Amino acid sequence: MSRTDAPRIALAPDSAPEWLADAISDGGGHLVPLAEADGMIWADAHDPAGLAAALREASSARWIQLPFAGIENFVDHIDDDRVWTCGKGVYAEPVAEMVLAMALMGLRGLHTYSRSTTWSTAEQRDVGRNLLGGSVTILGGGGIAEQLVRLLQPFRCRITVVRAHVQHMDGVDDVLEGDQYADALAGADVVVLALPLTDETEAIIGRSELELMENHAWLVNVARGRHVVTDELVDALNDGIIGGAVLDVTDPEPLPDGHPLWSLPNCVITPHVGNTPAMAIPLLAERVRANVRRFCDGDELIGLIDVESGY
Repeated sequence: MSRTDAPRIALAPDSAPEWLADAISDGGGHLVPLAEADGMIWADAHDPAGLAAALREASSARWIQLPFAGIENFVDHIDDDRVWTCGKGVYAEPVAEMVLAMALMGLRGLHTYSRSTTWSTAEQRDVGRNLLGGSVTILGGGGIAEQLVRLLQPFRCRITVVRAHVQHMDGVDDVLEGDQYADALAGADVVVLALPLTDETEAIIGRSELELMENHAWLVNVARGRHVVTDELVDALNDGIIGGAVLDVTDPEPLPDGHPLWSLPNCVITPHVGNTPAMAIPLLAERVRANVRRFCDGDELIGLIDVESGY
């Protein structure tokens, strides 16, 4: 395909990084202004007003690529008039690795030992459970869940996945419908939140759900902070209802200095680093390259958004 026959792709906003422009070109696209675009790569995850303005200017664009898997900031602008894709699955491997590290840290009590300033007492040396042979429940059945299931195979865990649509998943013992999520909490040693944020999944974990969990269980959230009712989690952690929580995302986010979660001994906060920029840039660049090639060839794009479901 000649340069003039290449799909005309706009990159916005103006602050978009140069490596995305390179990915478009490497995928066979021809960079053009918004008004001339057949497709648009949108690079800002926190500017819905900017996206709306760009869409008005790029009125001929048939395809829009959003940068992250989470699209809650943009759902009001997603329509049936265009093909929409997002970062579904792009960051699944590094985030799944983070979940495994978090689960091992919590169950083995590393959060306790890392804060010690003296050799452990006999009571402290009793802290810790095996992930080996344990039970893991994952709320969400997308790319993170798939990669986490793969990483968990050597640990011989019993794995339950709760997802919107039940289907077979290799390595998973039970797959449950979304409205059965409460049934999957009891008995789990680790409960992982790796699902999209929608009206149905906001505040999905509150006091009543935490009380269904085992008193040694750890909650690991790498999805969105608003899945969890923060004040109720604080109370449950204070009361020893669950073993602890590891939160890569919080509500509010960023978590303010002095918030009670910071000082709880059974809570560990990481600042939304399930994938760092160094991890994310090559992964997103490859997704953009692949989708530009597919758009050029008329093939199905990767990471299609279900407009009705909102993810």
